[in-house]
Amino acid sequence: MNISNYIASQIDRLPRGYVFTYTDFISKVNKKEAIIKALNRMAAVGRIVKLAKGRFYKPETTPFGNLQPGFYQTVKDLLEDSGKIIGYLTGYSIYNKLGLTTQVSNTIQIGKNEIRPSFKRGLYTISFIKQKNTITKENIPLLQILDSIRTIKKIPDTTNGAAAKRFLAIISELTKTEITTLVRLALKYPPATRTLTGALLEEAGITEITEALRRSLNPITTYKLSGISNNISSTQNWNIKE
Repeated sequence: MNISNYIASQIDRLPRGYVFTYTDFISKVNKKEAIIKALNRMAAVGRIVKLAKGRFYKPETTPFGNLQPGFYQTVKDLLEDSGKIIGYLTGYSIYNKLGLTTQVSNTIQIGKNEIRPSFKRGLYTISFIKQKNTITKENIPLLQILDSIRTIKKIPDTTNGAAAKRFLAIISELTKTEITTLVRLALKYPPATRTLTGALLEEAGITEITEALRRSLNPITTYKLSGISNNISSTQNWNIKE
């Protein structure tokens, strides 16, 4: 078997923007060093692009140059390990998807139980947010919501009021089971996140399960968050001040 020709034919079958390593070919070609050399040669002539050490992708070319892979492809090795979920896209990586902003950041934020220092990969900066809850496929969308509530002041190109209004719309689409899980997960977040989550749920008319959040808070502590009282009238019941 000609290893270079085999790898080239397999890469031709991959979708553009798909990130791969030598391990994608090792089952058929049991020669690690030969595969790595072939991939590096292809990168040198521009047939594929090297994203990071040992990681490559087949570029999609536009009049403005090669497109970078999507967020998931860029960091998928940091999100799953042998089929087990170990992290999830969050923060700047998800604000646009949740409809909280129209901006797309070149910082990819990942929620993980164990975090590490930020680093560069291609044009992206990869950073990490500590998640105290167990990460599962089912609760990732709820963790993304809670992470966004936690960082409401950092959402680019929007206001606290506009973000709160969008959070209300998101919460109104959740099922009763999802709301119950959201409250349970929120208990491991900082007090400011818990109190804003409680206010949002109350504003949405969901009051029967917010008591756990209220009990977890110091009743004399106040939380400053300007610009949302016009959209969230329940803030006064949760010690949120302008």
